[in-house]
Amino acid sequence: MTWKHPSSRVTKKFKVQQSATKVMASMFWDSCGMILLDILPKGESVNADRYYETLYRLRHVVRRKRPRLLGSGVVLQHDNAIPHMAKYTKEWLERYWWNIIPHPAHSPDLAPSDCHLFGPLKRHLGGKKFEDEDEFIGEVCDWFSKLDANFFTQGIHSLLPRWQKCIALHGDYIEK
Repeated sequence: MTWKHPSSRVTKKFKVQQSATKVMASMFWDSCGMILLDILPKGESVNADRYYETLYRLRHVVRRKRPRLLGSGVVLQHDNAIPHMAKYTKEWLERYWWNIIPHPAHSPDLAPSDCHLFGPLKRHLGGKKFEDEDEFIGEVCDWFSKLDANFFTQGIHSLLPRWQKCIALHGDYIEK
């Protein structure tokens, strides 16, 4: 409420538009391209059970798309979030001989998707409006499918210098 003079103009009321809903996805990719884009159903959150299901799905997709990785060893980079550190998640990873590159929590400088994928994806999606979540997800999947392997290779190769900078800065954030 505001104080008004009797001759004051009537204030305009703005229509409130519903803001965009968030879509949660887990992305697994390597130097050859996207392996799995796992979209979380609306209303669900990532917990240990859900992450376990995602890893199970990932293993089947790796078997189909990158069978050589199952023999040479899959290496995942994930942080120390509770679903990643759950006892049966660790047991699952050990059972299939999957290795983990440790990743400090809340460190986007070292997360390949944060520092390589999300910027270009945001630029591609900027200014576009989508009728529903399915249209949005379709656009994201289409964008990933059109990227060539060089894009993903550059993302993987940029990790080592980023890690070295972080070590040199004793864990401080890296300026771009």
